Amino acid sequence: MPGSEMSADTQDLRNQLDRLQESLSVRQSTTHFAHTGVATMVALMFGGAAGKLFYDSLRTPLLAWGVALLSVVLLGYALRRYLLGRRVLAEELKGYQAMLALRSQLRLDEPAALLPR
Repeated sequence: MPGSEMSADTQDLRNQLDRLQESLSVRQSTTHFAHTGVATMVALMFGGAAGKLFYDSLRTPLLAWGVALLSVVLLGYALRRYLLGRRVLAEELKGYQAMLALRSQLRLDEPAALLPR
């Protein structure tokens, strides 16, 4: 029966599309980039505070070294999250291209194909 084979293939493609859409509904790259932005801003503020402590003190205060170290650690964290975000974004874009290919294969974006005959 060619008709039942066609519907089974279509159902399989629909199931693949549903799984792909579900996995793409949560954008992990956005979370990674948000962490990058917040960590960078906090690191810059702490870096500025450490610079001010170094500049204003006759003797280098221990607190300035601690704040400077915290700033460097935050910048490292921001860089790590940025690189992770780029990697996840590349995977999300591949998934998005696969989803578009499935939609095209199922003819979901063709309005004429959806009309009753």
